[in-house]
Amino acid sequence: MLKQAAAAAIGGALAVGSVPVVLNVMGFTGAGIAASSLAAKMMSAAAIANGGGVSAGSLVATLQSVGAAGLSTSSNILLGSVGSAFGAWLGGSKKTTTSPPDEPNAEEDQPRENVPQVEPPKPPLRSEDAEK
Repeated sequence: MLKQAAAAAIGGALAVGSVPVVLNVMGFTGAGIAASSLAAKMMSAAAIANGGGVSAGSLVATLQSVGAAGLSTSSNILLGSVGSAFGAWLGGSKKTTTSPPDEPNAEEDQPRENVPQVEPPKPPLRSEDAEK
């Protein structure tokens, strides 16, 4: 239970803390969109698609706003909750490992009576031309 609680805390902190870092790496900085970045390419594609401008409320506009001003408190709470739930889920998952048997059983190496044996290959069929 303690492991799951720790994983939930780590997951929530990582979710909230990683958003500004990831957006900054993409090019959505506090000073605007960085030149030659993924954000600049996204903005260019959005502007071309909309006839020269980026529409308000689009993904690029929202990411630019979050990159410049950060997330709101309610968004941080929601993101932290989702990250905590995901972390708790990962922390609670158990790996199932199967250990190899201690010593091999000699009976398993021998074929059993009920196991069908492989049939020998059948001879090729003769064609009618070969018989004449």
